[in-house]
Amino acid sequence: MVYLDHHATTPLDPRVLAAMMPYFIEKFGNAASRSHRFGWEAEQAVETARRQVARLIGASPREIVFTSGATESDNLAIKGLAEASTGQGDHIVTCLIEHKAVLDVCRTLEQRGVRITRLPVSPEGLVDPAAVAAAIEPGTILVSIMYANNEVGTLQPVAEIGRMCRQRGVPFHSDAAQAVGKVPVNVESGNIDLLSISAHKIYGPKGVGALYLRRGARLRLAPQIHGGGHERGLRSGTLNVPGIVGLGEACAICAREMADEGARVARLRDRLRAQLVAGLDRVGVNGSMEHRLPHNLNVSFEGVEAEALMMGMPELAVSSGSACTSASIEPSYVLKAMGVPDARARTSLRFGLGRFTTGDDVDYAAVCAIEAVKKLRELSPEMTHAAVEGRI
Repeated sequence: MVYLDHHATTPLDPRVLAAMMPYFIEKFGNAASRSHRFGWEAEQAVETARRQVARLIGASPREIVFTSGATESDNLAIKGLAEASTGQGDHIVTCLIEHKAVLDVCRTLEQRGVRITRLPVSPEGLVDPAAVAAAIEPGTILVSIMYANNEVGTLQPVAEIGRMCRQRGVPFHSDAAQAVGKVPVNVESGNIDLLSISAHKIYGPKGVGALYLRRGARLRLAPQIHGGGHERGLRSGTLNVPGIVGLGEACAICAREMADEGARVARLRDRLRAQLVAGLDRVGVNGSMEHRLPHNLNVSFEGVEAEALMMGMPELAVSSGSACTSASIEPSYVLKAMGVPDARARTSLRFGLGRFTTGDDVDYAAVCAIEAVKKLRELSPEMTHAAVEGRI
């Protein structure tokens, strides 16, 4: 079976596992235990990881807060800022294609009286920075726009959006779970004040992530988890030392290898696309090809339901959208926001290549997909009727 669902999660890199292993057994101390060597070793490992995460995104180690993942980081950033801004404003700007970890938080805040502006996107999935600027008003307390979309791979004009926010004195948050480690991310040049990271998207362990919080920006967050005052009071709870070590090592590997890896995976992605287009008609790519994650290919196969197609090629692990909404039978809300008709959205699959994907994997995936699409089109009454009428 070939795994092409790297947006949902990535396999643990063996090098990451090797770095983590000592902290499960020999170096099992609590990083908050300051009175003996076991605690000191754990604390030192956590601080090393903090430096590794910071280095990857151009931040200071003091600006990194460890969490359980990007979802918690999004909650801490958005809810934390909203709760700390009582009396200062009640308006947040985001966009329609954000991850549910942002959209659901905003919906919850909306029920509490916070006003939410959800910006539209272009047919390629891009947010217009001018629309962000126009949406900001005196009561705006935060703008939250994702760095890269998890379904169609579109990379947003983050630096320009951040510049608009900076000029207007509004904090800018970006969910960068899909972008960090895949493309260069720099919080300084990106004008980013808060940034969410997840380890399991970059070949690290599940259940650990980080929130970047710019120092000197006068940002106050209300903690979402209380009890002990860990992570400078922002995120209480005993630190997941093995997981944090894994996140740090994953970031260090990305810092060294990201450029070469991204170029290689992009070539494989383009190879897969070329084979699908050559082997089938009525195939369309969703999202911008110019502003796109190197490992993402979201494709519509006209006349074939995505769910049926996945069942028709059990050799491939792919998805029809976000892993967080995979149980839904509704068309992708991301594609709908991009103006993709429901009929086409239902025919769309997301191929996510990764670090361990090979050329043989891509070639095999193309063969499987082409064969399955042809078989399903032959079985489809709609396609049969169209063929009789001479429309295909």
